[in-house]
Amino acid sequence: MRGRNFPALRQFTIFLENRVGQLLEVVRRFEGTGIRICALSINDAAECAFVRFLVNDADRGREILERSGLALIETDLIGVQLPEGPQPLLRVCTALLQAELNIIQTYPLIVRPLGKPAVAIMVENIEMAMETLNEKGFTIITEGDLDDNPSIDQ
Repeated sequence: MRGRNFPALRQFTIFLENRVGQLLEVVRRFEGTGIRICALSINDAAECAFVRFLVNDADRGREILERSGLALIETDLIGVQLPEGPQPLLRVCTALLQAELNIIQTYPLIVRPLGKPAVAIMVENIEMAMETLNEKGFTIITEGDLDDNPSIDQ
C-alpha cells in the first residue's frame, strides 16, 4: 500500500462542464469531511474545464469523488519544497534539466507543508526525478506533509 509517507502526491483530474457553479459543487463535496484541497489548477476550454487538484488525504478524497459520480484520472506528482534563495524554482528546474527530465505541468501548493513554500510537479519519469531531487538535497513533500495535524511518526 502507498501510505501517507509514500514519496509521490496523487493528483486528481476531473472534467467539468463549463457552467457557473460547477467548481463550487465539487469543492462543497469536501465540506465537513476534514479533507482539504491543497493545490488547484484549472484549464478552461470552450465547453469543459479540466480541474486538477491535490487533497491532504487522497484515499478518502477519491472515495468522495467516486461516490459523487465524477469521472476522474489519478496521477502521481512530486511535491518539492522550494529551497531558500532568490530563484528557488530555477534550482528545481535546473536539477531536473540536468537529468534530462521534462516537466509536464507544475503548480504551487496552497498550503505550506513543513512551513515552507512548495510546488507539485508532473514529470515524465517520476522515479528518476525523485532520485535526482533527493541527490541534489531537495526536500520531497509526501501526502502526510499536507496534513494540518501530522502524526508523530511522520
